[in-house]
Amino acid sequence: MDLARARPIDRSIALPYYAQLKQILMEAVARQGLAAGARLPGDNDLAQHFGLSRSVVRQALAELETEGLISRRRGKGTYLGRQKVSEGLAGWTGGLADDVSRRGARLVSQVLRHSQVAADVLVAELLQLTPGDAVVLIERVRFVDEEPWVHTTTWLPARRVPGLEQEDLSEQSLYALLRDRYGLVFGRVRRSIEAALAGEVTGRHLGIGPAEPVLRLSSLLCDSAGRPIETFVAFHRGDRSRFDVELEPDGRLGAPATVRAI
Repeated sequence: MDLARARPIDRSIALPYYAQLKQILMEAVARQGLAAGARLPGDNDLAQHFGLSRSVVRQALAELETEGLISRRRGKGTYLGRQKVSEGLAGWTGGLADDVSRRGARLVSQVLRHSQVAADVLVAELLQLTPGDAVVLIERVRFVDEEPWVHTTTWLPARRVPGLEQEDLSEQSLYALLRDRYGLVFGRVRRSIEAALAGEVTGRHLGIGPAEPVLRLSSLLCDSAGRPIETFVAFHRGDRSRFDVELEPDGRLGAPATVRAI
């Protein structure tokens, strides 16, 4: 960032200096066409250039970091953050392929495992099976526009999807296959999201460190009769994804809100 091209602090107005500095920095980012990952001036440089105390500079940068606009790495500097992409998976029954397609991006999968295995106790409970029953396990790293995005492991009752383990899922949508080939009609879905750390395996697949944050999305999809079709656990990169929902109360006290992805 070229600070010489940034406008100065206006000391004649009531807007706090830290708030002005936030605006100035974001204006400079836009006007100078800085890309995600660009290194920004440090605390001392900003304080000296704008004639501000370091505490004011730190407050401005702390708020920008909280808002996800910058990232500060101890001993390495301050960098322009990457804009997170809003995903609709929290609020509808579609899969990632459907969601990415709606955004006009391209999804490709690296299939790590795709075979029939025996259901363990947890998977069997979720899919209403007996432990040891056959399930189709699919482990994939999903790439959005060639960038590693999510590490997903999926389980489906083998008897409901005969021959699924023979399908090439590197570019084919699993949910489209379930609808079109197997005639499954999707019903209710239960999804939960929580913060987690990538860990060694997921971090390696997503190209991030093991201590980097990820969003853990777990899902249980049922058919129109309420019978489980599929369960998955997906780890989304915390620096690239967010999940947005819109809540619409129906006006009745205690009634659940309708959730719609945006």
